[in-house]
Amino acid sequence: MPLRLFAATTSAGKLRDFRTAAQAHSISIEPLPNLEKIEPPDEDGATFAENAKIKAVYYSLFAPGELIVADDSGLEVDALNGAPGVRSARFAADSGLIDSPDANDNTDVWNNIVLLQRMANIPANLRTARYRCVLVAARDGVALHTADGSVEGIILDAPRGIGGFGYDPLFFLPELDRTMAEIDLETKLSLSHRGRALRALLAILQPEA
Repeated sequence: MPLRLFAATTSAGKLRDFRTAAQAHSISIEPLPNLEKIEPPDEDGATFAENAKIKAVYYSLFAPGELIVADDSGLEVDALNGAPGVRSARFAADSGLIDSPDANDNTDVWNNIVLLQRMANIPANLRTARYRCVLVAARDGVALHTADGSVEGIILDAPRGIGGFGYDPLFFLPELDRTMAEIDLETKLSLSHRGRALRALLAILQPEA
């Protein structure tokens, strides 16, 4: 029987990335049913691994017997002592910015603006950063496996590209001379933190299928 995973995420971008990688391994990955109706847990972990485990264990209780995958991921900027880190999705909110009524659509924009402001006086040779992702697979309230992935890059002083999401327009890949927002999905998955983490997890799970 083909391996089936349920992803505990409402992010269309994450689900798209997961599905694309899963298809390459002939694995089915779907959003957790009725996820939008489930009260989310408090993500109060100090690390990506802690938050991913909190989510995977919690959401696995809502789908007995199924394998649930949850991630926590974000951007670590060396010049900012690893920030925004686990607060990547809430970087602008933590800075006190109040968004317009369609806040869900503008969150990425505000986060990128705050990052640019924080990096304004950082010279080019000190703008190194990385995307990191930790994935945890759980079943029936028990965390079973953990996998992680990362990709190194440089934070630009202005956005480039219209693809991707999050900080992708500012995350420059020197070896490709493009930002994450300027590469196609297949290339992104081949080198991205999320793609690397998922491939590492699938390498663990597939022998068990």
